[in-house]
Amino acid sequence: MTHFRQSSRLPWRLATVLFMSWLLAGCGINDIPTYDEQVKAAWGQVENQYQRRADLIPNLVETVRAYAQHERETLTAVIEARAKATSIQVDAGTLDDPQKLQQYQQAQDQLSGALSRLMVVSERYPELKANQNFLALQSQLEGTENRISVARRDFIAAVERYNTEIRTFPGRIWHGLLYRDMPVRESFEATTQGAEQAPQVQFR
Repeated sequence: MTHFRQSSRLPWRLATVLFMSWLLAGCGINDIPTYDEQVKAAWGQVENQYQRRADLIPNLVETVRAYAQHERETLTAVIEARAKATSIQVDAGTLDDPQKLQQYQQAQDQLSGALSRLMVVSERYPELKANQNFLALQSQLEGTENRISVARRDFIAAVERYNTEIRTFPGRIWHGLLYRDMPVRESFEATTQGAEQAPQVQFR
């Protein structure tokens, strides 16, 4: 008889556990860590696209140098800006450091500016503009700048969603109870005029 009572209680206990799990999930208990992971994934895409741009630059510089050796100042500025941009790393573990994130952003913006000046200089050299390798690099750079713009936009959206969740009900409750160690995230801010748009590198 005792065994029968214990057996009959087991389904009720299981049902209670399942119901509580469903109830908690429905209340958004997992939303904060989920959105945090989305922020990290979005940041990973930002880093990937910036790295892709950095990988293109050495070949671009060498191609321009072959046709425009007198533009040393501009070429040097690109090389130095690339070195500075690649020396600052902000991974998912350091996203909570606003100062480092700002330094990273500023370094990447400086590199964007140096590349823009390089493209203006290239206009002076018709043979360079007709070089197939240069045209291929220019096309890849343009595509990369567009992907950087998209990746930054997605990161900003992910940060906004995460920050909104921990500041509003019911996420604010779960944050206070379970996720106090997860701070408000910093996002990108436009530090230069037109920084929200991909740089124009088309040739006319």
